[in-house]
Amino acid sequence: MTKRPGPGTAGPPPGRRRGPDGRAPRGSAGRDDKSGPGAARASGHQTGGGPRSPGGRADGAGRPGKKGSAPRRPARGGTTPAPRKETARKETARQDSARKEPAREDSPRKDSKRKDSMRKDSTRKDSVRKKPAHEDSVRKDSARKGSARKESPRKESPSREGLRKETSRGGAGRKGAGAKASGGKAGGRKAGERTTASRMGAARATATGPARTKPPADGPRTPRGGRPAGSGPRPGGSGPRPPGRGPLARVPFNRRDPMKRLNVGLLAVAFVLSLFAGRLVQLQTIESGKYTEEAMRQRMHKIELPAVRGDITDAQGHPLAMTLEARKIYADPSLIEPAKRQKVVNALAPTLGLNPATLLKQISRPDTQFVDLAHGVRPDQARLIMSWDLPGIGTLPEYRREYPNDSLAASVIGFVNDTGKGAAGLESSLNDVLAGRAGWQRVEISLEGQHIPMGEDQKRPSVPGRGVRLTLQRDLQFMAQEAIEKQVKASKAAGGSVIVMDPRTGKLLAMASAPGFDPNHYADSDRSRWGSPLVQDAYEPGSTGKVVTAAAVMEYGGVTPQTPYTVPDKIKKYDVVFHDSHPHAPERLTFTGVLAKSSNVGTIMASESITSQQLYRTLRDFGFGQKTGLPLPGETPGLLTPPNKWSGTDRYPIAFGQTVSVNAVQMASVYATIANGGVRVAPSLVAGTVGEDDRFTAAPAPPRKQVISAKTARQISDMLESVATAEGTAPKAQIKGYRVAGKTGTAEIVNPRCGCYDGGGYTASFAGFAPADDPRLVVQVVLQDPKRGSHYGGDVAAPVFKDVMSFALQSEKIPPTGSRPPIAQIHAGD
Repeated sequence: MTKRPGPGTAGPPPGRRRGPDGRAPRGSAGRDDKSGPGAARASGHQTGGGPRSPGGRADGAGRPGKKGSAPRRPARGGTTPAPRKETARKETARQDSARKEPAREDSPRKDSKRKDSMRKDSTRKDSVRKKPAHEDSVRKDSARKGSARKESPRKESPSREGLRKETSRGGAGRKGAGAKASGGKAGGRKAGERTTASRMGAARATATGPARTKPPADGPRTPRGGRPAGSGPRPGGSGPRPPGRGPLARVPFNRRDPMKRLNVGLLAVAFVLSLFAGRLVQLQTIESGKYTEEAMRQRMHKIELPAVRGDITDAQGHPLAMTLEARKIYADPSLIEPAKRQKVVNALAPTLGLNPATLLKQISRPDTQFVDLAHGVRPDQARLIMSWDLPGIGTLPEYRREYPNDSLAASVIGFVNDTGKGAAGLESSLNDVLAGRAGWQRVEISLEGQHIPMGEDQKRPSVPGRGVRLTLQRDLQFMAQEAIEKQVKASKAAGGSVIVMDPRTGKLLAMASAPGFDPNHYADSDRSRWGSPLVQDAYEPGSTGKVVTAAAVMEYGGVTPQTPYTVPDKIKKYDVVFHDSHPHAPERLTFTGVLAKSSNVGTIMASESITSQQLYRTLRDFGFGQKTGLPLPGETPGLLTPPNKWSGTDRYPIAFGQTVSVNAVQMASVYATIANGGVRVAPSLVAGTVGEDDRFTAAPAPPRKQVISAKTARQISDMLESVATAEGTAPKAQIKGYRVAGKTGTAEIVNPRCGCYDGGGYTASFAGFAPADDPRLVVQVVLQDPKRGSHYGGDVAAPVFKDVMSFALQSEKIPPTGSRPPIAQIHAGD
């Protein structure tokens, strides 16, 4: 059932005319017509003529411009109903009218009509059997457009409105009434088809674009051929057209071929896909190796596996330097937003003791993703920092160096810097032994910094360092360091040192210096204190060097302890005058007395019994001018030029310990050689190393050399005992119950401003051993430029010797020998 016109519809739809009584003719193409041309339009089939052109109106489309219009319902059964009676009467009238026309027009017209009728019948049958695909498509489109017009009514164009008004007059004033009768059935069918086509075109024009040009309102719509729909031939044959009745302008409808659009779309998609395919081929085959390598490089991270640094212990295994677990604090500047940088600085700078400006600069670097901020952070402190959840801040495990005794033996041990490398002392010189070999691990890390499970993983385990056991004794080292620090402070000396040595083995039992520093906080101290003055600082030995001259003249010059000399307080050699330390009248002294009173003039007189070459060779044998071989950085060999470079008077000051220089260990080795019966054992500081399994490996034995005969060494030892007597220069060095042998030294220091000895200060020293009849220990004390009190070695250095030697004898449990010292003959003729 077809839908009724929607509300607001005025008049019949286009194509239906009202009769004189106001009703539409039964034979018109009305909506409810079940037969005739109207039925053909409603059913979607044509009743005559050829198939509709593609630009015609789609079947079932609603009336254009009609509010509430709906698509026509196709006729049931798919066949055209029989024409009604009125239609038959009109067809008979048309045939009668045609018979009245001249024969010359009738015959060709009839032939043409018969051919057209046959053609239309054939076409109609074909259209019934098989509808073109595009008709269905057009019908559906028209249905949709009609539905849309229901929802959105439009105003009719003035031309169509005028046409409807004229139709409503009932055909009054129309011309060509006879044309209706002559048109007959075929004319009515053709007119219906043209009207349907016009409606379809108007519907399309309304739905898709501007409206087509409409016929004038004062006349009927003229089909494409210039004649009214359904009319017969114009009176008089082909007469002139009515004025103003031109053909209806028709907008061509070009509906693009969907296959063409589909093909173009497919080509575009294929082109885009080909670009992707080409890029994929390039990435997966041509440049796959490059991108694979780059991707792997971005994911792979090398993590250093630090090796555990070996400990440094004393001779009994007490730790002097040890390794503890720690953390390294680092930053990834790429993860720290600029707005949060100051927050990170405010949190880390005071906690880690860092400079805020430097820290801000480090975390603001755009060219890196890893910056070391601090090393050796304690684990508990690192956990506190990580609990703050600071962006871009992380920790890595490492180890820190701890020095449990603070400044004890700091000049010998040194320290490890922030990078984990030894920077001074044994930590620097033995770094390869202590540090071991660091390992590494390469792992794949995601963008979030997480380890990718089952990813690439390469690892080289670290090898821990070996521990180093020294010959030092912690308690004796502590006593020696405390004694020298106290004396340096009391005498306002520039510095001082104490060495304790075993003359039989060459082992160094204590090596103390002052002022020192705390290796745990080395950055807080002066850089000049980081070294080892015991081997780095050279000084002129002064009178302590006279024992070498005594050994040379007794070994090669035939001098004995009782050889007498008349000793004035000064002597002139060439154009140089040499003096004793204090003025005195000429004295008759034995060579023992010369040594006991430390007379420069008497030593010059005794040295004239040997040649310069013999003196030089003896000095070299005792270790002058060559390094001791200790594993300490920056050791100086001292100064000893060969005789061919000596001037005419150089041999005389060399004889009493000036114009040559030594370090403190070299001078201690000289007295150890005397105490060891003339056999020099090279000083040693490292007893051995300790492996990961705590297995101790002893260091090679130090070289030994017989420098002077045992007899000469014994005689010199007896002569040195007289120094520590009341008549000698060092009575303050006496130790109750023990026989002490030693020698004082007071040497001038070269003034660097003038290259002379004037105003340069003094070096006060004392070197000795005990027990003198069975030497077990050697102690040497040196103070540089004491400014308060006396500057003589017997007054400044001897008391320190006594304190340190007394403690060493007790700690080593060396009992007194109980023997009486020999009677020393100091003055000749006594």
